[in-house]
Amino acid sequence: MKRASTRREFSCSLLGAGLGIAATRSASGHDRIDSTFNGVAIGAQSYSFRDRPLDQAIADMKTIGIGTCELWSGHLEPLRELRRAENGREKLRAYRLETPISHFEDIGSQFHEAGIELNAFNYSFRDDFTDDEIARGFEMAKAMGANALTASGTVSVAPRVNKYAKRYGLLVGMHNHSRIRENEFATPADFAAASKGNSHIVVNLDIGHFVAAGFDPIDYITKHYGDIVALHIKDRKSDQGANVVFGEGDTPIREVLGLLRDKGYGIPANIEYEYKGGDTVEEVGKCFNYCKQALAS
Repeated sequence: MKRASTRREFSCSLLGAGLGIAATRSASGHDRIDSTFNGVAIGAQSYSFRDRPLDQAIADMKTIGIGTCELWSGHLEPLRELRRAENGREKLRAYRLETPISHFEDIGSQFHEAGIELNAFNYSFRDDFTDDEIARGFEMAKAMGANALTASGTVSVAPRVNKYAKRYGLLVGMHNHSRIRENEFATPADFAAASKGNSHIVVNLDIGHFVAAGFDPIDYITKHYGDIVALHIKDRKSDQGANVVFGEGDTPIREVLGLLRDKGYGIPANIEYEYKGGDTVEEVGKCFNYCKQALAS
């Protein structure tokens, strides 16, 4: 990828702006939760709390001590109703375009009042998105005060998304999965293809999926840290293996966190709890403590 230093500088400026806002707001009576350990911000992808509504997810993150979050769009949209096959795409598109922007401002306020920063808003652009629907994702992110967007998108939609990313001044990190499929993100080549000629298209690297697909996250981060807006932290077995408890798989979580710490890359590390466990708060808490201990060693 090209322009790594430019993208990293832009990403850091966004993060710095978010931290500045948090400091100002703290002075107004809302204390910000600090979940940065030895220079590494440990957060959560709110998909980790997919079994509960957003207000409960926010309360649970606060209980655990998580101070930064990548917000999953499923916490904003009544997906079961809107995504029924008989509805096609129209109901979901209408919900996105017609919901008042004040609704998203209120969601941003919920995070602010809880002391949790939004390091990203996860809104997965696909080829069937209209231009208005693409633009709306950036409007939502701006209204909530998110520092960037992430997306389980397609390679081919990247140029269209980039146009609006430039207009709204936000980076978009494309998220990888482990299955290698045409026009989807899984390999370093997929990331490179999407970013070519698209200055605001960057990477949301899921280190567990990356290992399951046969790639080395340490090597990739070292070479492309300037193009990574956020990490997803999970543990998976290699060769398309299962999601497992942190420390029981083949994903070098400790080594990745140590790299972020020692190099000062400034990339948020968002826990994504996907393995089969018990109580969600207990399991995410275990993941959080694992990351804290890794950064202390």
